Amino acid sequence: MQKIQVAIIGSGPAGLTAAIYASRAALKPVIFAGTNIGGQLMQTTLVENYPGFAKGINGPELMKNMLEQAKNMGAELKYEVVSEVDFKSKPFKIKAGSSEYEAESVIIATGAIPKKLGINSEMKFWGKGVSSCATCDGAFYKDKVAAVVGGGSVAFEDAIYLTNHAKKVYLIHRREEFKAERVLIEKAKANPKIEFILNAEVEEIVGDKQVTGLKLKKSSAAEGELKCKKIDLDGVFVAIGYIPTTDVFKGQVDLDEMGYIKKFDDSKTSVEGVFVAGDAEDFKYRQAVVAAGDGCRAAMDLDAWLRSQE
Repeated sequence: MQKIQVAIIGSGPAGLTAAIYASRAALKPVIFAGTNIGGQLMQTTLVENYPGFAKGINGPELMKNMLEQAKNMGAELKYEVVSEVDFKSKPFKIKAGSSEYEAESVIIATGAIPKKLGINSEMKFWGKGVSSCATCDGAFYKDKVAAVVGGGSVAFEDAIYLTNHAKKVYLIHRREEFKAERVLIEKAKANPKIEFILNAEVEEIVGDKQVTGLKLKKSSAAEGELKCKKIDLDGVFVAIGYIPTTDVFKGQVDLDEMGYIKKFDDSKTSVEGVFVAGDAEDFKYRQAVVAAGDGCRAAMDLDAWLRSQE
């Protein structure tokens, strides 16, 4: 059984930045990269809001650079999915692939994945007019037409934000009632750039190389006819929620009611020696630069904790 001083579970911006900092501290981290190496940025085209790239950088290229940097610093990479952990006793136990490991400390950086509409055309145009991050991609829609699908606070925040760039924003929701905060609802209703299409679901996203429109259908719970069945537009933002990738940690560390890992005192979890970084605990910002900062913080906190154990 391989013994590890620092195990990092996840290989997005948080995990790879943690690996870089842990390597600099001579902690010899091992990254369990899983199948989604690079995280959500691997499905993103141009990234314009990550510091240091004057003309932006493609998401996969950014993550490849981070991965190579972590490896060059001395981090060990395992292309294995962690299927089971035991944080009840020390050393911690990790099962990945067909192997088992013992770890003195752990950083969880497994991230979260956006909920999908579940239609075939969605993934066809993902990164080509379909996105789940308005603050990441909204600037691409300057003087264009966009739509937001959802009825919660995130959907309303996205729609309001997009009006800073787009000339028109449709907010599409399958019901007439919203789960969003009232102040956001009122603000959106007062915005002349936002048009509501209610009791509707996206049937198909249409386009050639890029999104050019939507076909809508009446939602199953709606009554009457749907007035608008097709929209011409340039982009679609899916804002129906996120799913934290934390199932393997249930019963091992404290999770909140949404499944996100609870964070205490900077990056500590409920288990001493286990730390967390990125979207596995951050349900608010969901930005690569924030996740990278979290990874730095987690590695520095872990290093301080290890030294305190000596």
